[in-house]
Amino acid sequence: MPTLVLASASPRRHELLTRLGVHFVVDAADIDESVRPGETPRDYVVRMAREKAGTVRARRGDGAPVLAADTTVVIDDDILGKPAEHFAGLAMLARLSGRTHSVITAVCLQSGDGVAAIEVETRVTFLTLDREVCERYLATPEPWDKAGGYAIQGLGGALVSAIEGSYSNVVGLPLAETWQLLGARGIATALGPADG
Repeated sequence: MPTLVLASASPRRHELLTRLGVHFVVDAADIDESVRPGETPRDYVVRMAREKAGTVRARRGDGAPVLAADTTVVIDDDILGKPAEHFAGLAMLARLSGRTHSVITAVCLQSGDGVAAIEVETRVTFLTLDREVCERYLATPEPWDKAGGYAIQGLGGALVSAIEGSYSNVVGLPLAETWQLLGARGIATALGPADG
């Protein structure tokens, strides 16, 4: 079977997939990631994962299986993207402060066997943050390329008081579910095939 292709430039997804012991190459999709009017957060991430996988598979034309994922941070049914500038980041952190939000990831695998996709949701609760803490966090390089304006695997983890569900999902790739998805299609991992 041809080498797995990861349709993502995310260093976090690269690291997580490497942890599974999967041999892969990176070929980022680079597609328009705009939210469509009336699109729910769940529909959005599923569409993005499918479009990323489909775009890369069609472009390559080599028959290699393609794995793509999309992660979004959701509060009050609103999608929080990557903050474009300081005040957008401040507004995001203020909105997350003292509250619970969802992180939803869709993972899609396209291969000669067709398309398989999964969705994973994790609930994340933030401490109550004052303006000074938000400003200090925004003074670091961490928030700017992260959905929701924080990185749970970095300093941003100190802002989180509770998590319900998959931690790796919040980082960008739910490991248990991805392992099962790959195993069901015969793609080798360091753990072998997943049961169930």
